[in-house]
Amino acid sequence: MTDWTDTLPDAARAYLAGRKLDEVECLIPDLAAIARGKAVPASRFERQSEFFLPNSIFFQTITGGWGEAAGEGGFTEPDMVLKPDMTTATAAPWTGDWTLQVIHDAYNHDGTPVPFAPRNVLKRVWQLYADRGWTPIVAPEMEFYLVARNVDPSAAIEPMMGRSGRPAAARQAYSMSAVDEYGPVIDDIYDFAEAQGFEIDGITQEGGAGQVEINLRHGDPVYLADEVFYFKRLIREAALKHDCFATFMAKPIEGEPGSAMHIHHSVLGPDGHNIFSNPDGTETDAFRHFIGGMKRYLPSVVALLAPYVNSYRRYVKDHAAPINLEWGRDNRTTAIRIPVSGPEARRVENRLAGMDCNPYLGIAASLATGYLGMIHEIDPGPEFKGDAYDAEEDIPRGLFAALDAFDGTPEMQEVLGPDFARVYSIVKRAEYDEFLQVISPWEREHLLLNV
Repeated sequence: MTDWTDTLPDAARAYLAGRKLDEVECLIPDLAAIARGKAVPASRFERQSEFFLPNSIFFQTITGGWGEAAGEGGFTEPDMVLKPDMTTATAAPWTGDWTLQVIHDAYNHDGTPVPFAPRNVLKRVWQLYADRGWTPIVAPEMEFYLVARNVDPSAAIEPMMGRSGRPAAARQAYSMSAVDEYGPVIDDIYDFAEAQGFEIDGITQEGGAGQVEINLRHGDPVYLADEVFYFKRLIREAALKHDCFATFMAKPIEGEPGSAMHIHHSVLGPDGHNIFSNPDGTETDAFRHFIGGMKRYLPSVVALLAPYVNSYRRYVKDHAAPINLEWGRDNRTTAIRIPVSGPEARRVENRLAGMDCNPYLGIAASLATGYLGMIHEIDPGPEFKGDAYDAEEDIPRGLFAALDAFDGTPEMQEVLGPDFARVYSIVKRAEYDEFLQVISPWEREHLLLNV
């Protein structure tokens, strides 16, 4: 191996031990967290310290269309400078040769970070915490479905067939037998994760047929967002290996629960201790203010936590997703849940985020709400007791309303970055316009002859 590979992370070096590296995939996540970039021979990567892509990759919609977000200079597609973060180097164990993946950061030619690159947005929020001596810690939970191959978009999505041959056998929450239904896929997820150096905290069966949850260990927000970005890819590859699909849609199957990316938050002070707990173990003002910030500002970032028209199908009363902004202790009907823990692990869980969100933007938005709560010392009000589905609905019911709330909160836009906020809103509104051009089966069934 060449000298530069000796400085790779431990898991990447172990993966290449005794082998010749063939290729490096140079990746950057776009607004949808789709991996953009290029693959280069290992010998070429060794000689390059950067590469270039047009900034228009951040103006592209999920359908491949374009938002008019180029700004005053017009749509000239200037190149960005993409530089590798070698701490993200990891295996691509599903490939036919020996391949590494490396996430890159986007810079302008003057060396400043590209403000609408999602990883840079999260780093911006992280820096706001660091400027006050705080270290944010997060732990994401990933929910997704394993479904039968679907090559016809007009056909309904069906759960994958497990070893018993009965899809309903995989609809038993927390059942070990249900997990065993698709054991070969889970085995490959474990193997791919181990090759990439990722530690899984646990895998459980969720309430939907073929719905799985993976919990990740808590840690640095950027590192965890990178893991979610990588995990989505490795899970898809594991599923394809077994002739099925993995989907991270918020609501892929009618009548089944949606898929969330719950985010747990805590904050360390300069001394390394959790600022949500006093030395005697009681709750601090910072803890309450973090919750208060979430209650006040979460509506303004729902467009980031629920970024597609399908996302809002998840927010249905009594269907395992919150429709409110209440907070409560160990209460899964509230949007803001305080899990059972000891003082050192005291944390706040945001249950609004869908699994379809960009992990960099979802985590950045969630941290931003708590940050504003702490600096403005916002009181969260009383804890909600009982079933919060009986409370008022507090969140936007659709993408257009959510974008209006985002555009109408300049304080949040300043935290995330004004130029990012401008681009994001334009691209998402372009996607919504694209959606409106599609006529659904519901419309044909109920409107064709009745109106």
